[in-house]
Amino acid sequence: MNCIVIDDEPLAREGMGLLVKKIKGLNLLASLNSANAAAKFMDTESVDLVFLDIQMPGTNGIEFAKTISENTLVIFTTAYAEYALDSYEVDAIDYLLKPITFSRFQKAVDKAFSYHEMLQSKVNSQIESVEKEFIFVKSERRIFKIYFKDIRYIEGLKDYVVIYTQDAKIITAINLKNIYEQLPQNIFIRVSKSYIVNFEHIDSLDNNDILIGNQKIPIGNSFRDYLFDEFISKNILNSK
Repeated sequence: MNCIVIDDEPLAREGMGLLVKKIKGLNLLASLNSANAAAKFMDTESVDLVFLDIQMPGTNGIEFAKTISENTLVIFTTAYAEYALDSYEVDAIDYLLKPITFSRFQKAVDKAFSYHEMLQSKVNSQIESVEKEFIFVKSERRIFKIYFKDIRYIEGLKDYVVIYTQDAKIITAINLKNIYEQLPQNIFIRVSKSYIVNFEHIDSLDNNDILIGNQKIPIGNSFRDYLFDEFISKNILNSK
């Protein structure tokens, strides 16, 4: 299970890192000093569990937790007991008071493993439905059936996405990362923090952007290599 630590205090980050190393099956991807740094990291990396401090400069832990995907688990780590009630409002799975003992830490992580297993079962059941050729999407007060082949690209807007087909624009309440995980990966690719494109609808592209019809879609720096290595290079016509 991949995890990150978010805490503005270097010694606290170091201490959490040592605790994580003692738990088999727990992989520390990064230790970050702010919510902003964590948000940027999580835009491109898959994180299963976040150990999150509450009192930090800028965005505090409670506010940041509200922006985290429901598929990512949160354990708060703080020196202040008075935030415990707030932690339940953002569905944190546990609340660790500093200084954190290993036995208390292990109890929280065991709970995280159990929750993670349940989430994986849920994701697997969703993936089974992806083997079909369509998805159902809630938008306003209706449910729309959308065939994968008709989706040209998807734009992310915070906790919403806009699905563009040839004839329609459908807005639904889900973030870009979650909808990407439910799409067939052989034809859909994420090309930036804000866009997913259907490979079959690409008309042309260069190092900077993709053209689908009249829409120019920017390619993010951190997504460029994967796009060209995994999709473009394997399908380009060689002159040999």
